[in-house]
Amino acid sequence: MRVKKYVVDTRVATPHFPGIGRYTRNLHAALLPLLSEDESLTAIGTIKSTINSQQLTVNSGNFSLNQQWEIPRLLKDKKATLYHSPYYLMPYRPNVPTILTVYDFIALYYPEHFSARARLLFRFAHGLAVKSADILISISNATQQDLIRFYNPQKPLSVTPLAAAPHFRPVDSAPVRAKFDLPENYLLYFGSNKPHKNIVALIEAVAQLPDAPLLVIAGAWLPEHPEPKMIVERLNLQEQVRFLGRIETDDLAGLYSGATLFVFPSLYEGFGLPVIEAMACGTAVACSDSSSLPEVGGEAAAYFDAKSADSIAHTLDHLLTHPAELTQRAQLGLQQAAQFSWQQTAAQTLNIYRQI
Repeated sequence: MRVKKYVVDTRVATPHFPGIGRYTRNLHAALLPLLSEDESLTAIGTIKSTINSQQLTVNSGNFSLNQQWEIPRLLKDKKATLYHSPYYLMPYRPNVPTILTVYDFIALYYPEHFSARARLLFRFAHGLAVKSADILISISNATQQDLIRFYNPQKPLSVTPLAAAPHFRPVDSAPVRAKFDLPENYLLYFGSNKPHKNIVALIEAVAQLPDAPLLVIAGAWLPEHPEPKMIVERLNLQEQVRFLGRIETDDLAGLYSGATLFVFPSLYEGFGLPVIEAMACGTAVACSDSSSLPEVGGEAAAYFDAKSADSIAHTLDHLLTHPAELTQRAQLGLQQAAQFSWQQTAAQTLNIYRQI
């Protein structure tokens, strides 16, 4: 019996790649139980990677030139059937059938937020990766449309959406609220403070609502983008806005579950995983009406124009003054989140493997 040997590059499963790392870990875990007897799944990782099952450790990270020959050699020695890269910084001549996962085009939509070097790297390396791959997977229909718009690749395209991990479900929020000294009612944003996340507009909206609950801003903090904290000081909102910084995975479900409303004002998302995670935890969601977010939030989310602080404020004020609608949207959110699962995403991905 000839075994089909699937190799997934999991070097991005590190804290440096929070979103892509979660995609890689969840997909890898969900793929394993679906394999048939004539299939195997091997992960390529570094000593910093967090995948432990059948991992081949390499010295080259995603930013290393050495990967261009170290990984193709490993794939040849492994007699790999295919190579799946979840990141565009990859070996561009792997010499086996290759699948690439594409997430977003933030650098092309918002070039002003990136250095000239970063823009050049993205255009060059991302273009190489798209050209090198035999099949391209997008994480949303919106991303696939962007992929066609910017590259028009003449090769098979597939969409496999993301999902909330199984531990995202309604839980008792009391331990997390006690840990972070949070009130019973609070608004929550979770994500980075990159400019396209649009936190400044959210803070400006909260400034219009002096009776709104505390706004809790959680997630990895990049010091090169201090604008959200600067505007809190400028508007004297220290009592209305709290920054928690990076959150441990074990605390996140409780943080979502305890929120009165989850607010996601991002201008652009390839998928918008926090939206579906918050819904899975039974929390009502208000988010932007742009990019992939309506596709992810469905009829459960309340939408606003993220470019307008007035629009954000109006939506928040409406929801906070209509508790019955908040409850209804929370219930719809649980139903919406249930439509996405890593088992389903893994099954779709495995079908792509088998086509190759």
